Amino acid sequence: MRALVLSAAILLAGFAQAQAQDAAAGEKVFAQCRACHQIGPSAKNAVGPELNGLIGRHSGSVEGYNYSQANKDSGITWDEATFKEYIQNPKAKIPGTKMIYAGLKDEQRINDLVAYLKQFDAKGQKVQ
Repeated sequence: MRALVLSAAILLAGFAQAQAQDAAAGEKVFAQCRACHQIGPSAKNAVGPELNGLIGRHSGSVEGYNYSQANKDSGITWDEATFKEYIQNPKAKIPGTKMIYAGLKDEQRINDLVAYLKQFDAKGQKVQ
């Protein structure tokens, strides 16, 4: 019985590690986002808004970026769960958004991307 419990504990620990967020891996995932978005101290709006301080920010609120009306009116405040849902299928989460990204489906890559984005405060400074 002990062996069974120990095996289950090891299996669960391995699963938890597999689901952990990895900011370094998230930086690699962000490479595909760079075509439209910037992040960091020198980030500027491009095809998409800069993403500094994304978590905790209201949707459609980056100064100087021309958002779709749907994005401005969404009422979303970005938290991890909302962003994870959005990045899987942006047009389903905010119908009418002008973001043309088809979506990121892999849960681990999404977790890693969130870990990477969370590092940056509103001024683009890493906060960990």
